[in-house]
Amino acid sequence: MKKIHLVLIVLLYTFFSANSFAAELSEVKGKITDASTQEPLAGATVYISDLKAVTTTNSNGEFTLKNIPSKGRFLMEVRFIGYKTYSKMVDLATINTLNVPMEPSVIESAEVVITGSPFSSNNKTNSLSVVTVGKDKLAQAGGTNLVDAISRIPGVSQVSTGGAISKPTIRGLGYNRVLTMVDGAREEAQQWGDEHGIEVDQFSAARVEILKGPASLLYGSDALGGVINIIDDLVPPPGVFNGDFTTSYSTNNGLSASSLMLQGNDNGFVYRGRASYKNAYGFGYKNTTVPNSGFNEFNLNGMVGLNKSWGYSHLTFSRFHTNIGLVEDGPNEQGNFLNENGEVITKSEAQERRLGLPFQNINHYRAALNSNFILGNGQLKTTFAFQRNMRKEFEESATEPGLNLNLNSYTYDVKYYFPNAGKWEPAIGVQGMYQKNVNKGDEFLIPDYNSNNIGAFAYLKRNFEKGAINIGARYDYKKINGEDLSIDGEQVFNRFDNKFSNISGSIGFAYEVAKNLVLKGNAGSGFRAPNIAELAANGRHEGTFRYEIGNSKLKQETSLQFDLGLEYTAKSVTFGLNAYANRIFNYIYPGNFNKETKELTNEAGEIEILPVYRFVQTKADLIGGEASMDFHLVKSLHFENSFAYVRGINRSDDSPLPFIPAASINNELRFEPGIKGLDGTYIKVGVSNVLKQARFDSFETQTDGYTLLDAGIGTSIKTGKGKLNLWVTGQNLLDKKYYNHLSRYKPAGIYNTGRNVTFGINIPFM
Repeated sequence: MKKIHLVLIVLLYTFFSANSFAAELSEVKGKITDASTQEPLAGATVYISDLKAVTTTNSNGEFTLKNIPSKGRFLMEVRFIGYKTYSKMVDLATINTLNVPMEPSVIESAEVVITGSPFSSNNKTNSLSVVTVGKDKLAQAGGTNLVDAISRIPGVSQVSTGGAISKPTIRGLGYNRVLTMVDGAREEAQQWGDEHGIEVDQFSAARVEILKGPASLLYGSDALGGVINIIDDLVPPPGVFNGDFTTSYSTNNGLSASSLMLQGNDNGFVYRGRASYKNAYGFGYKNTTVPNSGFNEFNLNGMVGLNKSWGYSHLTFSRFHTNIGLVEDGPNEQGNFLNENGEVITKSEAQERRLGLPFQNINHYRAALNSNFILGNGQLKTTFAFQRNMRKEFEESATEPGLNLNLNSYTYDVKYYFPNAGKWEPAIGVQGMYQKNVNKGDEFLIPDYNSNNIGAFAYLKRNFEKGAINIGARYDYKKINGEDLSIDGEQVFNRFDNKFSNISGSIGFAYEVAKNLVLKGNAGSGFRAPNIAELAANGRHEGTFRYEIGNSKLKQETSLQFDLGLEYTAKSVTFGLNAYANRIFNYIYPGNFNKETKELTNEAGEIEILPVYRFVQTKADLIGGEASMDFHLVKSLHFENSFAYVRGINRSDDSPLPFIPAASINNELRFEPGIKGLDGTYIKVGVSNVLKQARFDSFETQTDGYTLLDAGIGTSIKTGKGKLNLWVTGQNLLDKKYYNHLSRYKPAGIYNTGRNVTFGINIPFM
């Protein structure tokens, strides 16, 4: 089956490449002005995302987009600080000059979203709930990793293991129910594990788009809860070569993080290279440093490609490498951490940057070829990717790993967008993945296995003057085979051959019921096949404080979700309101039932008793909503507020579902004085209120509520090379001791991170 897939990929790519280079060369010129004064706006950014085409206006407000097709309909965007983002669908066959009057705005207009629909669209015609976080906000968040930086978006949470590992949760669903997209391809990195974070260089993200709700129609299995799409920067205009250097330091864990990027565009030949490094010792709280919770990370990534009149083709490649310390034991009754000899570990010892045992060593290699071929008035978008994830865990020896997992993943995604006149927008697609996992260590948690899945979908969007409706359907088939394993006569894994298939669909609408007031609604089904750990795990995974046992008889999860949203955007106030109800059939979760335990003996002859967690299924409901409101009663003063709540119900006995985040209320007051020559200057103060989580499963415990105080200050200085950005972000400034309900260290009595202040600078050059 894998060979058939590869042959089809090569034939498709060769055929469409050969037929695409005949496209005619074209360009679009225009002028960007202030709508009120008619003054030209110099430095405005103009781009078409679907073509990877970008340029900026000169001192007269004029621009030229080169090397673009002479046919096709594309969404063009214009952005300029202090002005409302302009977006318009343009037909390149009928337009070669475009004059854009920009309207001044005190609100931060939402960016155009791409993830939620096959066709690029703005919020007024996109029915799904999508939130976009830009590069500046990601940096100013002061997160230790990318998921940490977006974890306060309403509806988004993180399953954390100290400062190094964060797993995204959307509306109460995480792990293999949330799909992470990188370089246009789904990330495959053993994400079933509690202590397996996403393996992406956070500096490479120009923006992150978060799709809330089932996205199985567009992405297949594992997008049942939502999608996190990590998008790299557009390349510079033709003839431009530039770069930047970013560095930051955080006081809590001594995290030093730096990244150097260079990129250029030589008449359509585009390229980019980036190197990043991070190093941190253990995180701390209230004069306590957690030993062996530090990490180091070294990443390399690059891109080469062509931006031509026939479209674009980009080859991206990356190597993500990290070492992460794992904490096995919590503090004693006096709050002290002890070494193996029972001696108190001092703060200076805990702050050493040398990792002790146990620790993880992870290498993740990724190569992806992303292309968009313009075929007449239609488009063919393709993504072919290969990933190799090598995950080692060192427990008794720093040179010989106990657990050693090697996972190879081949993915493909082919979509065709039919020619359209802007009213009816049809698209079809086919996606697939082949995986093979091999154990190379002397410890085993999951078996050797291979899996193969393929899916196809059809999508149709109908645009109206004041909105749009969309409908789609999809079929998926997945096969997964686990290998038999016995050691010294003891059966560790039994062979299994499982097959899963599903038909899913969705329908949605967006309608402007009044000026600036948009109503959105969706009904969609989701699908997820059980992951390998749920089917076959049999062992203790370092850092989880439990022994896991899988169940090869598990059925696939399916869901049906309804959500309704209302968005209002006016001159001085914006608000959004979303409510949803999600019923999941055959919901899979691990539980410690009847207080089952298992005794393990280490090489030193010591006996450790661990709780046994078995994977079971039930019918589940997740009901909740998010609300946000942003006041701009004074031009320079922003008051942003948000609320998120989700309630998980086990329908078998109406008990709470496990691992559900607590309700949260976030408030931020942001002052932007508008200092001439210092665009982007801000001072902010934020308060995060996380309510008590009193709904928990029998093997969990209640988590008390808490309030955290944050603050930040930053500015941008104009230079001949671009904007030099400076920022300082303070988190948990009152040094509050607290547990997050989703912290994997909570059962061990280890608090979340205390006071942390991050200093950062971004320097452009060339």
